[in-house]
Amino acid sequence: MKLQRMNRRALTLGALAVSGALALTACGSDDNGGSSSSSSSSSSSANASSANCGTAKKGQQLLADGSSAQKNAIDAWVKAFSQACGVQINYKGGGSGAGVTSFNQGQLAFAGSDSALKPEEVTASKKVCSGGQGIDLPMVGGPIALGYNVPGVDNLVLDAPTLAKIFDSKITNWNDAAIKKLNPSAKLPDLKIQAFHRSDESGTTDNFTKYLIATTADNWKYSGGKAWQAKGGQSAAGSAGVAQQVKATSGAIGYFELSYVGDGVKAVSINTGAAAPVAPSTDSATKDIADAKVVGTGSDLSLKLNYNTKAEGAYPITLVTYEIVCDKGNKADTLPATKAFLTYIASEEGQKVLSTIDYAPIPDAIITKVRSTIASIS
Repeated sequence: MKLQRMNRRALTLGALAVSGALALTACGSDDNGGSSSSSSSSSSSANASSANCGTAKKGQQLLADGSSAQKNAIDAWVKAFSQACGVQINYKGGGSGAGVTSFNQGQLAFAGSDSALKPEEVTASKKVCSGGQGIDLPMVGGPIALGYNVPGVDNLVLDAPTLAKIFDSKITNWNDAAIKKLNPSAKLPDLKIQAFHRSDESGTTDNFTKYLIATTADNWKYSGGKAWQAKGGQSAAGSAGVAQQVKATSGAIGYFELSYVGDGVKAVSINTGAAAPVAPSTDSATKDIADAKVVGTGSDLSLKLNYNTKAEGAYPITLVTYEIVCDKGNKADTLPATKAFLTYIASEEGQKVLSTIDYAPIPDAIITKVRSTIASIS
């Protein structure tokens, strides 16, 4: 499903690669933002590379890994940045747990994670960040969609208690009374529910279960974290893997980012207690992220989200994915290109890319702090 989803975006990303390349006026510098976009040709992109990429060396390679939730965003950004600056970035998207582990082993220029670093992970990072530590930079927002494949049901509504029971194998059929109550006009089939979760350690799992813990603790008695803990269900690796299984399985439901919804997979609307159920979208996610609080200290900008929101139009199952980098002690050979890339993706132009590919830009008050922090990394 991901391949077909990405094929649908091919023309959009092609345009973004050119406009994004010309937007890299801060590429490789300590400036906080980018400049305006343009529809110029690839030769203009080459001019932008030679003029505006500072000390980022053409032909340099950066290795990164982590959150699969942000991989579609990273792919779009990398395409634009590489065309402009000639830097090759290999972002594996192997999951947040893998990214943090590899970063703390000194293998990566930066990592992506859907969860902020834990205290013990910060401590471990000090071994590779000479004189500094790993910090969390919120860079990509978006809703965690509950994608489903139920024949004949186009507008499914669920709430936190029902979701908890589905993913804990307490509700096992789509015509269950609890689901009927939330969907009185739907023709719910007598069909077994096939609930899919992540097999790998995942920040998406962490954020989804944080929502369940915050909103329906009586029905979700697990401690949460990147590893799936509930009983039953089926598993697949990565957001793309879960989405592919949902698409292929009648009666399936799974959790993944909005960018993986489509092509036969529909998204659940959530009954939050507001006047109307809320569907996942970039706008509804941004409304929730805007209510987040910065809880990190020093140059760390980790956030606390409000999973219990009842604001009209605010989607409650939202994640923010971070780029993890050393605040000090970055490797000298990769620092210029790493800093240039982070500067670009945090810029106004870089953030504009997100809403075109089903992600939510980080609200201004937060991304302004991110830009300032990137300018100070060394």
